[in-house]
Formats: sequence, C-alpha cells, structure tokens
Amino acid sequence: MFGGFVVFSLFSGFVLSDKVCTNSGVLSHTSRYEFLYSKNESWEKQNLAHLHLIPSDDHTWSSLIPRKMLREEDEISWNILYRKMKSSGGVRWVGDGFLKEVSLHDVRLDPDSVHGLAQQTNLEYLLMLDVDRLVWSFRKTAGLETPGEPYGGWEAPNVELRGHFVGHYLSATAQMWASTHNADLREKMSSVVSALSDCQSKIGTGYLSAFPSELFDRFEALEEVWAPYYTIHKILAGLLDQYTFAGNAQALNMITWMVDYFYNRVQNVISKYTIERHWLSLNEETGGMNDVLYKLHIITGNHKHLLLAHLFDKPCFLGLLAMKADDISGFHSNTHIPIVIGSQLRYEITGDPLYKEIGTFFMDIVNSSHSYATGGTSVGEFWSDPKRLASTLETENEESCTTYNMLKVSRHLFRWTKEMAYADYYERALTNGVLGIQRGREPGVMIYMLPLRAGGSKARGYHGWGTKFDSFWCCYGTGIESFSKLGDSIYFEEEGKDPGLYIIQYISSTFDWRSGQVVLNQRVEPVVSWDQRLRLTVTISPKRQNEGISSTLKLRIPLWTYSSGSKASFNNEELSLPAPGNFLSITKSWSSGDEISLDLPVRLRSEAIKDDRPEYASIQAFLYGPYVLAGLSTGDWDIKIEQNAPLSDCITPVPADYNSHLITLVQEFESSVFVLTNSDRLIKMEKFPEPGTDAALGATFRLIMKNSEPKTSPAAKDVIGKTVMLEPFDFPGTFLLHRGDGESLEVSDSFTDGTQSSVFRLVTGLDGENGTLSLESESERGCFVHSEPGNDSGGSVKLKCSSGSSDYGFQQATSFKLQDGISKYHPISFVAKGVRRNFLLAPLLSLRDESYTVYFNTSM
Repeated sequence: MFGGFVVFSLFSGFVLSDKVCTNSGVLSHTSRYEFLYSKNESWEKQNLAHLHLIPSDDHTWSSLIPRKMLREEDEISWNILYRKMKSSGGVRWVGDGFLKEVSLHDVRLDPDSVHGLAQQTNLEYLLMLDVDRLVWSFRKTAGLETPGEPYGGWEAPNVELRGHFVGHYLSATAQMWASTHNADLREKMSSVVSALSDCQSKIGTGYLSAFPSELFDRFEALEEVWAPYYTIHKILAGLLDQYTFAGNAQALNMITWMVDYFYNRVQNVISKYTIERHWLSLNEETGGMNDVLYKLHIITGNHKHLLLAHLFDKPCFLGLLAMKADDISGFHSNTHIPIVIGSQLRYEITGDPLYKEIGTFFMDIVNSSHSYATGGTSVGEFWSDPKRLASTLETENEESCTTYNMLKVSRHLFRWTKEMAYADYYERALTNGVLGIQRGREPGVMIYMLPLRAGGSKARGYHGWGTKFDSFWCCYGTGIESFSKLGDSIYFEEEGKDPGLYIIQYISSTFDWRSGQVVLNQRVEPVVSWDQRLRLTVTISPKRQNEGISSTLKLRIPLWTYSSGSKASFNNEELSLPAPGNFLSITKSWSSGDEISLDLPVRLRSEAIKDDRPEYASIQAFLYGPYVLAGLSTGDWDIKIEQNAPLSDCITPVPADYNSHLITLVQEFESSVFVLTNSDRLIKMEKFPEPGTDAALGATFRLIMKNSEPKTSPAAKDVIGKTVMLEPFDFPGTFLLHRGDGESLEVSDSFTDGTQSSVFRLVTGLDGENGTLSLESESERGCFVHSEPGNDSGGSVKLKCSSGSSDYGFQQATSFKLQDGISKYHPISFVAKGVRRNFLLAPLLSLRDESYTVYFNTSM
C-alpha cells in the first residue's frame, strides 16, 4: 500500500494554490500536433519552458499546499475507517436515492427521426473502419506482425496520442451494439478486443498501449510528452464498456491487469519522490482516469482501484471548486471537465457531500459565465475570462469534446436532483452541440470545433471537416461515442414499490420498461416554424404479467415553453398541466392502448451573450424552443429589433409550401454544367455546386409569380408566359434585377411596386430545345438574361437585347433548364429583418459548409 499518510491526505484536504497545478501553459491538442511536426527549435524551447511549473525541490512545492498537518490521532482515525471499509467489502454506495440509468439495450430510436438518422450514419462509419488498421500500432508496440497499413492523422505511428481513438472505438461500438444489436458490429468489436488481448499477453506485464512505456518514463520525469494517461483512459474506458454493455469478460480481465501495472507505476513515483510529485505530474492531461477507476471499483470492490482513482482526482483543481471560486479561466477545458465527472462518481460512491457541491458549483459557473447559447464552452480549447464571451467569438469555439463531457456532468446532476435546469441544458447541448457535428448523412465526416464568429462556417476554420481515415482527432473519438448513445438520457427510472419513469428528452423512440412492466412508444412530430407547437404522444402497452402493477410517468414541461396554450390529455381527456420547469405526473395501472399527449407552444426568444460589459449588451442569439437559430450571413449581422416589439414582428416563419417555389437555372456547356448564381450580389454562371455549401445557396432562387404562387415544384411547361421575380434563397427580400442592355445583372437591396427591372417573363427557350426557357425583361421587351462566355469556372450574366437575327450562340446563351432548387428551407426556418438586409434563419445543427452567424448585434 501507499501508507496511511498518502491515503489520509487524499481525504483530509485539497491542494490549493495560485494555479500552480494547471496546464494552462501546456499546448492545446492542435498545437501539440503542430509541435510534433515542427522543426522550430526556438518555439520548442519557449513551450517546453511553460510545460510544468517545477519548484526547486519537493519542500518548496509542499509549502504551497495549505492542508492539515497529519497528527497521530488523525492517522489512527483514518486507519480505523480504512479497516471498516475493508471488512465491509467496499465503500458505502449512496446512489439508492438517485434516478437510475436505463439500459441502452431497452431503448430503440425511430430510424426516421433526426436522432435515428444520426445514429445510423455513425453505425455505417463504425462498420467501415478496419480492425487491422485500428490495432496496427498496438501490434507494432507489442512486437507482433502488423498486417495492413496504419491509419493516419492522430492515429499515425509517429503520433504520441496514437491508440486513443481505438479506446473510443471500443466504447462507441459497445454502446452502438447495445443500441442496435447489429451482428456485424459485435463481430468487429470482439475482434478488436481479441487483438488487443494478444498484444497485452505478448508484452506480458499488463501494459497495453499503441505506444511504448517509455512515454510514461518521460511523463514521470516531467519531460515533454503528449498526454499518455489520456490515451490509457480511453483504452480502459473502452474495455470497461465492452464488459458493461456487451458482457465481454475478457475485456474486464484486461482492464484489471492494466490497472495493476499502472498502480505499481504510481506507487513507484510516490515511493521514489512524494505524493506532491505525483500530483505535479498531473499537470498533463490525464483524461478521465479517476472516473474509469471509480467505475471499475464499483464492479470489483477492489480498494486498490478506489485508491488509484483518488490519486487521479487532481485535488488542486477540485480545491478551487470546493472553495467556490470562479477561477477556471486559463484552464484547458477538456483536461478538467473529466476530472469533475470523476469527482461526481466519488460522491456517488462515498457519499461525501463536498463532491456533490463541487459538481454543482462547477456546472453553475460554466453555465453562468463560460457557455454559449449552444450549451458549448471553450475557445481554442481553453476557458476564457468569465462573462467576457463577446471577445471570444472565432472559428475555434466550442471544442466538441467539451460538450460531450459537459453532458455527462449535467446527467449526473439531474439524476441526483431531478432539477429541470439540468434536463433543459442536456437538451440544448445535445441538440446544438452534438447533432450538428456530423456533416449530414456522410459517415465519418465530423468537426472538431464549432465556429461562432460572425460569418463563420463549419467547413472553414483551422480544422474544418475531418476525413474518414486521416483525422481521428479527440473530437472524432467523443463524436463516435455521442452518436452511439443517443438513447441514454431520454428516460430515467425511479425505483421503489411503485416505480416511476422520468421522460426528459422528447425523441421518437421505444422503451421496454422492465420494472414498470410496460413498453412505451414515444412519437414526436417534427417541430416546424409555421406551426409553433411541440406535439408528442406516448403510447403505453402493458406486458401480460403487468396486472395490478401501478407506476408513474413523469413528463418534462420544458422551461422554454409557456403555460398559455399548453395542453395535455390522457386518452383524450384533458389534464391539468403544471408550469414550465416542472413534470406532469401521471400514476396509473396501465391498460393496453393508454395514450398521453402533450401539445406545447414553441416560441422565439433572444438570449444575450454571457458578457457583463455594457457595450456588448446588444449581442444576442435567437432560439426557437431548444434550437439555436443561425442566420445565413456574409459580412452583415445586424438584426433590427424594435424596442418593446415582440420578436414575432421582426422574425417571421417561412411558409410550409416555400420549398416548392425554389428553383435553379442550369446551362450545359462543353460537357460542364453551370448554374445561375448570386455571387456577392452579382449574378454569374458558376460550376454546379455541392449541396450544403455557400455556392449551393447562391444557386437557389425562390420563384415569385406576380399573380399567384406555384402550388407544386414549377416545371418549365407550367410557367411559360408567367411574369416572375427571382428572390435569392439566402437574401430574403432582395431580387435579381437588371439595369439595361449590356449591363450585368445584380441583386437589389429592396423592391418597390412599379419598378419593373426585377420582373421577367418566362418564355419558351430561344434555342428551341425541349424543356428550356428564357427570361425576358418585362420592362425591355426583346431583352433576355444572357450568360456571357467565361473560363472553366463560369462567366458573367447580363441583360442582352436580340438583334432579330437567328444567332444560335445568342439563343443558347439565353436558354436555361429549370430544376428544383439545390438548397431547401429547413422545416424550422425564419426570415429576420436586418438593418441592411434580411437574414434567413435556420437551426445551427442543419448547416454544413454555409456561412452563418449565431450572435447578432441588435442595437439600433
């Protein structure tokens, strides 16, 4: 053992200092990767100088730690406590009063829902990855044959973090298998565990990693190294998930052998130096080592696992939180959030209320001072100054890993307290900070950061979109986990004589509630902008053995809805609803076909950025229920909000049928396809763009007929002879216009009745080809929209008048094919009045490569 002194110090106090115990000087993951390939020696010296704060000797370090001196009677008391722990077979578990997690095996997402499609996209990616390539570096380290080729990016053989993604893969596949029971996935994940077991056996010490143990020698010597315990945590967590979700006993044996190895390593450091020296080494990112070790202790009851978990608690950081100091600015966010998660589990195991206070206070300060409207936190991977977020909006905001981990923090807190604020936070962060990191339905394409600067884009930043086989960032690892466990926080169970079930997320799904002896089917109608309601139905089907069993369903009434207009019913009989922020509670002995319906108003609201400087009071984000709305934007982000006017006066829904009005005008030229495009207010012909891009937005127009709106997608034959205007998709309220013969077409800032330069008559294509049309100016008859020849990327577009001759080139250049618009309005889409132009608002999660703005200036 480490001895009474060491163990006592873990329980008796915290290490407190002026951030002596922090890695705020350590490089971010991004900089680490750059540093790996950099040959800049001066940069290396500069950064190594800040890697650790190493005092001249252990005595100096210890003098910075205000803690109780160890007295003899304290040591005796501790030893008595420890003997009681040993004789009882484990530490008292205090979680009996907490809500219980339900098994992913019992939850199935609706495959057609947003969440179901995201899960399926992730499943396809997990199945796409190759076992030999995943374990290549593990086999290399163990001295085994290495068939195939290693993956690239952060899993490349020369990257010190290699192996971390494999740990995430083990967790993700275990959770995904529990969520889907996909047989191919089970076979693949079992193969990875088996291959890793071979590596561990070959090494023979319990050590298992994709890199050699020399990295830990450097870690313990306080030398430059890229977070080896971070990677070990991922491997341990992945193996534990394989045991927990998939029942793989081999994985549990591998974990305990690994932990024995690292227990001995930590023991050697403390024996050779001091415990303070061990804590000093924790100035490196160690992931959630404490968390996974607490989980392992719950399974094994082994006090060695409990003690090692304590030793990774990083007491200096938890001490700041215990003192309730909002002093986290400058800390690397995703180094420290997992430590808090581990401390939350320490509370659940030991019952020490201090750790409950730590978790609660941490969530409070992050939410009140350090989080964006999306629920995300961090800039450039670090926390900034509290309530100064207006100065942080850039491309490197909201590291995806931080959102993944903050969801865990809030999940623990909700299970303890049943407080609505934590459930609402979970919904907000999941909706805006997780669902939007996938690039649509493209497996294996995800983002690292969520840009929040005005005119930002997920595609354009330091990282942009990742690639399937050559990224493997930390956020790829947490990403594949997030989309594998989307069903884990919809339902929570309250055990007791009359069991209860909390439904806190409205996600279309089916849940087999075993203790309640019923199957619940939750169906949520997609939220839309033109019918501002959330409608859901829960249908209950009792099992045969259910007779006489009474249970309670508790449905969340979110804080973002309103009492006025809210409705609930049970079997079509109206129920009385509590105020938002409470649960609708229904206790029944359920009968087959029982049905609960909720109908909740969803309204627009604004939310100021967390910045207490008066000059930034006008910086606002706009939300619709839990959805953060982003305005499609290129260089303009001022929204016009009339004082005391409701938001509905300046932000109006896009009507349901507008998608049927969207068109793209196409020409083919020398085997290339070009489209009429709004390019920075000028109309050009450009190459056919990829959907989900700025170029696709610019190539989409709303066809507005002067006398009537089209009822369905307009076909060329149906619009011939009609007079129309063309509104750019992403510039609502503006129109394509001309300024006379030979002048370039452009986009107007406004349109007033009587101005004819924006009105065109659609006529049969001058080229005589089937299905083409031409656009003739209503004000200058005989003049047509004409594509000027350009280079391979396209050319300009002008109004050109016919000379009356049969010039075939002129006929071709004025003839277009009419297609459905490349872009579509999201069902939650609004038009907001801007100071200089209007904005199209859509949920942030729906955007891919488009330029957008989340925070708008609303000052007049």
